[in-house]
Amino acid sequence: MSILRPGDEKFHYSDGSHRWIPPNPDYDQEVWDEQVRQHKQGHVRNDRPKVRIQRLV
Repeated sequence: MSILRPGDEKFHYSDGSHRWIPPNPDYDQEVWDEQVRQHKQGHVRNDRPKVRIQRLV
């Protein structure tokens, strides 16, 4: 699971899924695709576990 940062709203629908079509119909689809790709990479780079796992002996 990733964390939404300020400004990420334009890349997500209300259910958290990614927008593959730009919100503005006049926006260049190829440019949007690249922005979404870079945005998704940001999710992966900042994805850290929320809990620490400890082994019980």
